Amino acid sequence: MAAMTRWSRTRVPVLRARHPRVPEGVWRRLEAMNSREFATAVGVMGVVVAAAAADGYRTGGRSAFYQSALDGFGLHGLVHLAQAAVTRGYTPGVVTSPLVVVPFTLWARGRLRRAGVLRPTRPRDLARGLGLAAAATVASHTVARRIRRAPAAP
Repeated sequence: MAAMTRWSRTRVPVLRARHPRVPEGVWRRLEAMNSREFATAVGVMGVVVAAAAADGYRTGGRSAFYQSALDGFGLHGLVHLAQAAVTRGYTPGVVTSPLVVVPFTLWARGRLRRAGVLRPTRPRDLARGLGLAAAATVASHTVARRIRRAPAAP
């Protein structure tokens, strides 16, 4: 989170030139995001993750929402690693993904498997998890943008 603003300011121009097929709107959005908006989006995402964790706790890990969120969490970590590979350098999330995101996902899935509640992972389950992560990301940034651009109370 601490590196996002500086990263977008310094790397987006380089990446824009290197990847001309990426829609211009993506680059403009990355450039326009400030650290407060990004921190708010991370907080909103934290609420989504907390809701999934609470549902997992409530159901002893059996919740489809929890397991899909867990799949999405792990897959989003792999997306961060792929982004770093494609951009040939540091990208936000590339440090925490191999140190926290992927190991936690593997550990949690192992616990669910040993408890006998892990659903078999089919391609559509992975798509659902990644779709949930993408939708939560878009929603968290949309909410953050609206919160941060709302006029101050009188």
